[in-house]
Amino acid sequence: MSTPSSIIQKKRDGKELKKDELREFIQGISSGEVADYQATAFLMAIYFQGMSLEETVALTEAMLESGERYDLSEIQGPKIDKHSTGGVGDKVSLILAPLAASCGLKVPMMSGRGLGHSGGTLDKLESIPGFNVHLTRNEFTQVLNRVGCAMTGQTEKIAPIDKKLYALRDVTGTVECVPLITASILSKKLAEGTEGLVLDVKVGSGAFMKTHQQARKLAQSLIQVAKKMKLPCRAILTSMNQPLGYAVGNAVEVRESIEILKNEKTSEFCSADLKELTIHLCAQMLCLGKVVRNLTEGRKLAHSHLADGSAWKVFQKLVDAQGGNLSKVHPTHSLPLAPQQVTWKAKKRGYIGRMNTEELGKILIDLGGGRKKVSDTIDAAVGMVFYKKLGNKVQIGEPLITLYAQEKTDLSSLEPRFQQAIAISGTRKSVPKLIFEQI
Repeated sequence: MSTPSSIIQKKRDGKELKKDELREFIQGISSGEVADYQATAFLMAIYFQGMSLEETVALTEAMLESGERYDLSEIQGPKIDKHSTGGVGDKVSLILAPLAASCGLKVPMMSGRGLGHSGGTLDKLESIPGFNVHLTRNEFTQVLNRVGCAMTGQTEKIAPIDKKLYALRDVTGTVECVPLITASILSKKLAEGTEGLVLDVKVGSGAFMKTHQQARKLAQSLIQVAKKMKLPCRAILTSMNQPLGYAVGNAVEVRESIEILKNEKTSEFCSADLKELTIHLCAQMLCLGKVVRNLTEGRKLAHSHLADGSAWKVFQKLVDAQGGNLSKVHPTHSLPLAPQQVTWKAKKRGYIGRMNTEELGKILIDLGGGRKKVSDTIDAAVGMVFYKKLGNKVQIGEPLITLYAQEKTDLSSLEPRFQQAIAISGTRKSVPKLIFEQI
């Protein structure tokens, strides 16, 4: 029988761990027999030495086995979920879950909270007064069966070891590790009972994976492990070189999402990129669930259900089923917005050539709209609305962004950071594709 120290040493020296060794170590963390400092050393060894495909599969299985697994077999229809690796302004799930459900899928979506510069779906949903993201197992299945989608957080019984490991990874600099990310994502998705998974792997200045090569490596790892675990899966690499859509911040992102669901013609948001990505991801989900034969059919079906209000009806049912106050989304300006509104303008003329999207996400955190640590409280009412995208022409004095901040917030140090994060050049540069490739 191996000891925790011998397992750590083996991985430290670059040797491959056996399935039983990984299971034993993970069980030891769960039971408390493996101390935090030993778990930290284990994570650091993996960070530097990596893991083989077989090891990553074994780690995912061990994390999955640490908690309960939902059985959704009694719910009729294909159960397909989507996961994004996170970014700034990524509110796709709010539109996608009801849209996919309106097209005939069941969407069991177990989402996360924002941490660092990346926003979280649960935080956005909680800006709708009363919306309950802490569903029990029975409540989750009931909402899924009745509405067609359910959106909840990870319970204490779903891959509980993942919460423990993530907390340790967050404070030891081992978050950006492909095997650990892979096991974390897939253990939760397999536990929720999904029958298929579409992955949106972000690339760029606002993503955890800054380069195409890093993102591709993560996508391939996720696909390979999912295949080994009999979970149909596909991944697309998408750009996070600028905020997705125009809104950044919890309540204002819900507002933008609702206006797309309602097809508001007079909306201040003309979020072509957000709408396009949502349609494309929905088409991928419909293909995976065999509702359509190909992406062209999937896109057509998704477009029609967004245009005719079907997705908006499902969203309203979802809000009602999970305790949300529907009167607060009729109209959207009932959602909370901080009282201090400040518009920052362009200091020079030219074209938007680059956005430091991670820095823009950090500015939101400093407004109170994100977390520096897990225990931080988020202010749903603060946020930003952008008026320009990459490649757009700007004149001196033209508005770039409106901030919603609390009255006593000192914005004097934030504007120089914002101006530095938005590069305006004399010539128009090529704009990165929204969707790079499918894996």
